[in-house]
Amino acid sequence: MKVIKSIVLGSAAMFVGAGAQAADLPVKAKAIEYVKICSLYGAGFYYIPGTDTCFKLGGYLRADAVLGSSSDFDFPSSGAPGAQNRLSNYYETLARQALRIDTRTATQWGVVRTYYEGVFTWRTGTYSGAGTTGVNGSTAYTTSPAAQVAGGSLGVYYAFIQFAGFTVGKAESQFRTPWAQYPANNLELPGSGWDPVNQFSYTADFGQGITASFSAQDQVQNYTTNVWNVSGATAAGLATGAYGANDIGGSRAPDLVAMLRVDQAWGLFQASVAAHDNHAAYYGADETTGHPGDKWGWAGQLALSIKNLPTGAGDTINLTGVYANGASRYVFQDYMSTTFAMYGGAGAAGAYQSLGIAGVADSVFVTGKGQELTTTYGFNGGYTHNWDPYWNTSVFGAWAAVRYNGTAKGYICGAFVASLALSSGVGGCNPDFNYAVVGTKTSWTPIKNLTFTGELAYLMLDQKYAGGSTVTLPLQSGIAKPIATYELKDQNSLVLLLRAQRNF
Repeated sequence: MKVIKSIVLGSAAMFVGAGAQAADLPVKAKAIEYVKICSLYGAGFYYIPGTDTCFKLGGYLRADAVLGSSSDFDFPSSGAPGAQNRLSNYYETLARQALRIDTRTATQWGVVRTYYEGVFTWRTGTYSGAGTTGVNGSTAYTTSPAAQVAGGSLGVYYAFIQFAGFTVGKAESQFRTPWAQYPANNLELPGSGWDPVNQFSYTADFGQGITASFSAQDQVQNYTTNVWNVSGATAAGLATGAYGANDIGGSRAPDLVAMLRVDQAWGLFQASVAAHDNHAAYYGADETTGHPGDKWGWAGQLALSIKNLPTGAGDTINLTGVYANGASRYVFQDYMSTTFAMYGGAGAAGAYQSLGIAGVADSVFVTGKGQELTTTYGFNGGYTHNWDPYWNTSVFGAWAAVRYNGTAKGYICGAFVASLALSSGVGGCNPDFNYAVVGTKTSWTPIKNLTFTGELAYLMLDQKYAGGSTVTLPLQSGIAKPIATYELKDQNSLVLLLRAQRNF
């Protein structure tokens, strides 16, 4: 028994000793996946650990203050801003953080790319009248887009996939130029807009900087202004520049876009065309009332950029011209209003105040009749001069026109006479108008990717109800305008934008 006990205890001691020695031996550590630099696609890309996909993070933080407007980038041309009274902001502020995520993977079919850009935005907002009788004054806070005081909003600017020449998702329209409505500015100008749109596109690269793109892109809402049934016009709507009841039907066809671009060291040349289907809903409240037939509109654009001018290193000139018939968003891009009501001091005897009214539509019609397409055209341009690596100054301008045909004018003028008692001044009734902006911008970049900007711009609304024409408007409690006679007259506005932006 003692022998067996000795054997057991000896064996246990041997195993304990062996275990202790094994614990003392070094153990091979698991390999650590380090983030490695990816040099295939330029600076700032890294490999996602454990994959052959490269990614890049970037973005910007921006703080804006706009003096003379209630909009971040636009002029006080409608609503409370255009009222020019105690409901109008003297200034507006904005803070925005943008995040960009760019991924790329090399495959036997070429590079597969995904791109996302989202923004978190806070805006000042403004107050509009909430009274209904004109006896007791009250207001309500509003922002665009809607948010609570000290709140904010999330925007998705880009979300697309690129593969073998195809682009699918929300990306810049193939119609637009690289500078869009910003040839040398930050405030909004007429011209093909920046705002990305859902699309299915193919781009062919012919080498030597020559590319051609073909696209089917979403038309709702980026590329539709208004389809007005003038039979549904109201006095309240006409007073804001809405010439009828908006009667847009469901989408039937995407906008079809083609673009040819030549991008060289000297600059860029681009030609773009687009086709746009105008699909109205019904004449009345139900489908038995009938509807106008569809009408296709179109837009064409020519653009030129000249780089490295003899005036200085990096100096540029950007020029764009656009013409559209039944596709007005290609001229009045979607960051701009499509209805204008700007108030000013009185001019005519007996008038309470002066007013500039204007409206933009793709088409107009009346019950029982077909659509009448609206013609729009214009240009924007800008010149940027670099004084040194830290300072640059630009001058810019834009001009756009809206022209209704004779039939459409008859519809609109009939509504004005019946609803607003339009008087017949020297100019008679004419809903056509011109929209022009001139301005200058100076930027200081004390260190790389940090820029401070001051921008001054002047808007001119040239409406064609000239010669002492007047209208009698109903009570507009939302902007605190009384029932009164107003002289129709050209209006203008001066806006100053101050910006600080840090890119990363």
